[in-house]
Amino acid sequence: MNRARIPLRKRLLVRLLIASVLIAVCSVAATAWLAVTTTTRALREEQGQALADDMDILARLSGHAATHPDWRGVQATVRALSAQTGRRIALTTADRTLLADSAPRGTSLPPSAAATVDPLRTDTHTERGAQLSGTDPRVVGPYRLTAAERTQLDALARKRQSCFSHHGIDTTLDRTPGGRPVLRPTDDAVASDHVPEPCADGLLNTPTRTEEKALAALREHARGCLTRQGLDPDTPLALGGVTGMDLRDPTPAPGFLIKGDGASTRAARTCLDDARRAQLDPYVAPVAELFLGGGDNGAAPRWDLSPANKAKVVGAAGLVLAVTVAVTAVVATRLVRPLRALTEAAQQPPDRHARVPVTTRDETGILAEAFNDLAERRERLEAQRKALVSDVAHELRSPLTNIRGWLEVTRDGLVEPDAELLAALHEEALVLQRVIDDLRDLAAADAGTLRLHREPVAADELLAQVAAAHRVAAATAGVTLRTRTDGVPWLDADPVRLRQALGNLVTNAVRHTPPDGTVTLSARRAGGQVVLEVADTGSGIAAEDLPHVFERFWRAEKSRSRRTGGSGLGLPIVRHLMTAHGGTTEAASAPGTGSVFTLRLPAAATPGDG
Repeated sequence: MNRARIPLRKRLLVRLLIASVLIAVCSVAATAWLAVTTTTRALREEQGQALADDMDILARLSGHAATHPDWRGVQATVRALSAQTGRRIALTTADRTLLADSAPRGTSLPPSAAATVDPLRTDTHTERGAQLSGTDPRVVGPYRLTAAERTQLDALARKRQSCFSHHGIDTTLDRTPGGRPVLRPTDDAVASDHVPEPCADGLLNTPTRTEEKALAALREHARGCLTRQGLDPDTPLALGGVTGMDLRDPTPAPGFLIKGDGASTRAARTCLDDARRAQLDPYVAPVAELFLGGGDNGAAPRWDLSPANKAKVVGAAGLVLAVTVAVTAVVATRLVRPLRALTEAAQQPPDRHARVPVTTRDETGILAEAFNDLAERRERLEAQRKALVSDVAHELRSPLTNIRGWLEVTRDGLVEPDAELLAALHEEALVLQRVIDDLRDLAAADAGTLRLHREPVAADELLAQVAAAHRVAAATAGVTLRTRTDGVPWLDADPVRLRQALGNLVTNAVRHTPPDGTVTLSARRAGGQVVLEVADTGSGIAAEDLPHVFERFWRAEKSRSRRTGGSGLGLPIVRHLMTAHGGTTEAASAPGTGSVFTLRLPAAATPGDG
């Protein structure tokens, strides 16, 4: 009936199925999206890597052309680059005459060339991955320094480097393709053309004999063009201004300016560029066409599913959904079954204390075990509650019955209210007060409102006070009361509550010790604790009764009266008082050999130490 009132959409099985379907759909969609995204990214990265490889091939081949007057020997370079990049590489002249090819002979060329290899009009070396207009700096030609000139310039460079270091500028020594050393600051904040005045001797940047000869030849090449443009053909030339001596930048030397408008300046630049190419042309390989097999299609990668692939994706997604639903249904059914058993057990009347079978060891099984433990504790607490009510009623009824009986017979004139009767009534009132006080202490301990007034307490003084308070009662019972202290251990505790706890133990020990027996109170320090013991030579406690001695209203002999067996609240109060102090309570006993009750409390520093 209860199950029928639960809406279908709120049932755990239905919600688990819906959640599983949603999870499966999201998983399939996410997996597909991830696959497409990852594949697209991989294709783009592969295309970018292919472009980088193409630029590297062009740079390597341009370098060969810049340092060789012809293409002889380039076949080995082409094969090495092909093996490194996995690409087909072919070089031809402008009329498609094959110069070198990594493919077998007879293989047709791609329909179009990927690039033109011309180091006099393309610079692929200065900036990696780019094609700059201008001359490749590796084209040196007649500007290459001799060994003697390099040695001389290296000495000048080291001298200037030392001067720079003296002025707080750290530099590194680079070398141009022509062999000229160049100092470059390691600190980006320092301009590359900055030279401290003491270091500016001009020697390092002065053209060498080889460079002067090459510059003179360059001027001769440019003379006719400069004359036609109406410019001075004898203008001195320099390479790269002052510091770089860069072959790609022949300019009028400092102090010699080309006069005229902007058109004249551009015309002079054109004349110099043409003259430089004409001068360097004999030192470089002829212009060649570069063909690359594969990877030359510039179309962006895209993801396109064929009908067959679409069918595969749909089929796989459907299979995943079916398997997910089936597995979820089985798992959910197994999960719901013990939950229903738990629900039915929880709906049983409280007095039945129903249990559920534990069939699994997963979370549901753990929940079932916890439910059974809860039911067992509830049943035990209910039994304790009933026993407590019965015991409290019994403990209160006996003194109240005695008081009422004596008062009634006195009222009826059957007994005279003499001193002995008043003493008996007073004794009954004290018993009643003691039971009520014990119950109040236990209630405060259960509620967590038991107050402690801590102060430094010497264990020897504490034992002496307890022994003095109970020595008369012990002597009346014929029991010897002794104290023994090992050193002077100190505690941070409530002395009144400690005396109450030890007093309960001593009272209990005296009550169960026969005449001529002994009750010993002892104290010692054990590590960070103070151990208080109350040992007697009484009748002892049976092993099966020992675990119950700290339960409320418990007596080893149920027939024993409260006058000989106590109210059954003293030892529970001792346990609660020790718990409030952060200590523990233990009991050890054997029939016929007496009992030992041990209290362990945190020790305190001796007052005045430290």
